[in-house]
Amino acid sequence: MKNLASWKNKPKNETEIAALGDFAQCLNRNKETCLMALIGKLVVCGVGLIGGSFALALRGKKKVGRVVGIGRSKESLERAMSLGVIDEIADGWASALDGADFVLLAMPVGQTDEVMEAMTPHLQAQTIVTDAGSTKRDVMLSVYQRLAAHLPHVVPAHPIAGAEKSGAQAASATLFKGRRVVVTPLSENDPAAVELVKKVWRACGASVDEMSPLDHDRVFAAVSHLPHLLAFGLVHDLAGRANAELLFSHAASGFRDFTRIAASHPEMWRDICLANRQALLGELDQYLGELALIRSLLLSGNGARLEQLFEEARQARTKWAEDQAATLCR
Repeated sequence: MKNLASWKNKPKNETEIAALGDFAQCLNRNKETCLMALIGKLVVCGVGLIGGSFALALRGKKKVGRVVGIGRSKESLERAMSLGVIDEIADGWASALDGADFVLLAMPVGQTDEVMEAMTPHLQAQTIVTDAGSTKRDVMLSVYQRLAAHLPHVVPAHPIAGAEKSGAQAASATLFKGRRVVVTPLSENDPAAVELVKKVWRACGASVDEMSPLDHDRVFAAVSHLPHLLAFGLVHDLAGRANAELLFSHAASGFRDFTRIAASHPEMWRDICLANRQALLGELDQYLGELALIRSLLLSGNGARLEQLFEEARQARTKWAEDQAATLCR
């Protein structure tokens, strides 16, 4: 597509489609999908759980014409193509971005700066770029440093969805259904670009909120990054003990539920923790204070206060679960 106006005035016949280039290829495969598409050519960098699910969700709703994958591992990309997640594999950013309408950056956040630097020389004026990173301050800094000429069309975002599984084989068209996506627009963003990013995520089944990048990182340090850190830490501690085999042989549902996220992608979570370490250290210190309180109650044998703490936590957890269920039912 040649400009943002194209998003509002989609092609109505074969002549208009052919004039748009990449849409013509879509037409040859599926005319209905082409005419309904929000995106003619979608480029996904990092075709794993999130990137793959994004592509599958848009495919399922007939909102994308052609999906091109790019990333570090040819083997992973070939697997994604064999699974029908992508249509083709790009051999570099020049071919990937040629005629691209929309780019999703879904690789680990530690690669953001390098990827943005590589794509900059080939990024066309009309292309919308967004990301799926779990941290936003570092992404924002890379955008300003690497994509300064494209600020109107680079809209950071974070889908609040995931699983302990990874790779294109774990991708699901329904991953984002009923989930939230936080968009963290930049002051320089074109409102039409922000609206398109929101519209695309809604097409995936998600609800969309807005938040500043700094507020985003503080919130998710508490409710996402810290829980992952704790789960990894507990499993690592138990695994390093002399009686680890005995401990794990008796672990049941409580251990399974608490530590499920310790099976998550190590590289991805290393990058997230380091990128958001200041906010995460603050949350870790806060939690250490809570553990110190609980330890003091145990030392003093203060059962009444311990039960009160557990009850307050139970009520807060129950309310959260009810609110989540209500959101999923909307």
